[in-house]
Amino acid sequence: MSRGAAKKLNELGVELWKVGSGDLLDFVMLDFMASTGKPIIISSGMSTDEEVDKAVEFLKKRNADFALLHCVSKYPCPPEELRLGTIEYFKKKYDVPIGFSDHSVGENVIDSALAAIEEGAQIIEKHFSFSRDLWGSDHKASVTPEEKKRLIDAIREFEKDADKALAKINKAFRRIEKTDKILQEGEAVFRPYFRKALVAARNIKAGETIKPEDVYAMRPQAHIDGHPSEDFEKVIGKKAKKNLKKLSGIKLKDLS
Repeated sequence: MSRGAAKKLNELGVELWKVGSGDLLDFVMLDFMASTGKPIIISSGMSTDEEVDKAVEFLKKRNADFALLHCVSKYPCPPEELRLGTIEYFKKKYDVPIGFSDHSVGENVIDSALAAIEEGAQIIEKHFSFSRDLWGSDHKASVTPEEKKRLIDAIREFEKDADKALAKINKAFRRIEKTDKILQEGEAVFRPYFRKALVAARNIKAGETIKPEDVYAMRPQAHIDGHPSEDFEKVIGKKAKKNLKKLSGIKLKDLS
């Protein structure tokens, strides 16, 4: 996903934005999304507590209407690593709707969703696929049409009688440790490839002032010699000390 893709989707009339965990700190794209006034749902996988703070602060400064999803970026994610207690932590910390982006599979799908709702989740996001045998990691952590129906039915039952619905789930999901947001070891491996860096959106001449449209956010951050995408605001309004080629990394040392 990118600002350019978001602009095209906006022209098509999408009603809201869903931001994946890898784009939590793509402030180039979030700046545009917030400017549309449309609701934003943003996931927080592969992130630290401080990084989530940055994203929430950035969106609140723009008066964005947004919800934050607790997420663990493992595909699929085992039950013992879901850290559902983070949902309550987010609810107490941020004055925004909180949800859960779930990558559990099999028998755990309903149990994890209901336990998340009990913790206070107002949104449940699940990947959906017609077959988990299709190529790609997302399919392996998705629900099938039959599983999706059972999941929705279970949530509707919870809405009618929470105690009855919760009595059916694995008790392990209800022994939830209250916890803050942490970056888990298994998530860290994805960060260099999913995080983005700032690059020039066009050829910029020495002496020119950097405007928002002059900057792209591009992945993988690990292979781009530029500042991370969350430094977007730091480069806007600066002047280039030298010529910057299109798609070259933008560094503060090259600006004044």
